[in-house]
Amino acid sequence: MTVRIENQTCFFITENSEEIRLCPDITIITDEEKSMSAVDLDGQRFYITEAEADALTVAGAVDGRRHLKATNSDSVI
Repeated sequence: MTVRIENQTCFFITENSEEIRLCPDITIITDEEKSMSAVDLDGQRFYITEAEADALTVAGAVDGRRHLKATNSDSVI
């Protein structure tokens, strides 16, 4: 998937379609199971990079991400 931003409009481009939204209408979330940032559009989840998430927030998207911390005792975090 590719994310493109123009004048506070977000374009989410996949192999099969393109979703277009105003950036302020987008909320970026954290998928805890995958430890990734994502956006939900029409019931479909799109995973994005942290750089894309940051760019979306600069363009006006709502940052609903949460920091996750490891609970495994042998984690390097």
